[in-house]
Amino acid sequence: MKNHGNVISSPRNRRSFLKTGLAAAGAIGTGLLARGPTAYAAPAGLTAGDTAILQFLAAGEALEADFYDQYNELGGIHDSEETGGSGNRIYTERLRRIDPNIPQYIHDITDDERSHQSFINAYLVSRGAAAIDLEPFRTVPGSTATGSSGKLRLTNLMQLTVDTSWWTRYRSSTNNPDVNPTMFEQAVPDLHNGKFPAIPRTDDDLHPNKHIQAIANTAAFQIPTVEQGGGSLRMALAQRATDVEVLRLLISMGPIESMHFQTFSDKAGNAPPLTDPTNGLTFPDLNSGKDPNNGSTGDAVRQMFQTNLIMPEPCPFINANLPACSVIRPTNTTGAAMGALKFLTAMGLFTGQSDAFFRYLTNLAEAADDAQRGV
Repeated sequence: MKNHGNVISSPRNRRSFLKTGLAAAGAIGTGLLARGPTAYAAPAGLTAGDTAILQFLAAGEALEADFYDQYNELGGIHDSEETGGSGNRIYTERLRRIDPNIPQYIHDITDDERSHQSFINAYLVSRGAAAIDLEPFRTVPGSTATGSSGKLRLTNLMQLTVDTSWWTRYRSSTNNPDVNPTMFEQAVPDLHNGKFPAIPRTDDDLHPNKHIQAIANTAAFQIPTVEQGGGSLRMALAQRATDVEVLRLLISMGPIESMHFQTFSDKAGNAPPLTDPTNGLTFPDLNSGKDPNNGSTGDAVRQMFQTNLIMPEPCPFINANLPACSVIRPTNTTGAAMGALKFLTAMGLFTGQSDAFFRYLTNLAEAADDAQRGV
């Protein structure tokens, strides 16, 4: 795992509801989860496999919370829920050009991921297992642009290689990586062939206009890239869970990641076509009727890239001889955790991290993949 950058091949009512539903999580450390006038008595301890699954997911939630915190500091909403940073007006305006609600969505997803991290760790403790703490690995320098807190990070949003093949995978009616693996075309080929920032690195990135817009566009595609993987991962690992309550936890959180994905898969389509004059990064016009990968045209191409066709197409599922079915894809459980780690590493999200960080996450992923569903 050397060369860490690429080798590992609104809202207020909703927030109040989530706060009410999750506020009791802090009590789990004592073994009890407050639940109205009664109390939650934790069942007996977890199996080694269930513990490994939850510990890997707790680490994943910490990483997500970290990079959403960076987005929120510079381009989100600052209030009593999310207090870090002070916002960057120019970057926020460019996010709003994609969709006026993106700052609010970033804020709300940050809150979601923090709640997942806190809950899973507290739940682990309530079942007699160890919580996951990645704070010793907070060593990566972050943005120094106006609005950033300047604190050290777990993740790096400034040298990203973003795989946008989810765009065509969810539009395909003939292919599913679980049934007939294939190479799905990229929505933004350049993002998959270079290293680009999704947040301004310094105030020098705030100009020219097309450059900072390209940075905001990169964020709009990086977010659904991570979230589609998050939904798949939880559905895949749920198939290895033994304890029915652990299963409940996984299938209750997984759809939230899919909600994040669906929201931002729509917003990514609003990213304005442009070419960044500083590095050549091109965001194609996905409604032009041309395949951005090879220039081909036709009705099939138009439907594969058209920005408002965001509903998943039915596709092969379980067996190609069965009728097509609209599903999350992939959900194959074999090697799911290690596959997720490799995917995020190839994205450049961990550029600058230590060997110890990679060893730690690799051990967590391998343990999660070794989990076996019991009776």
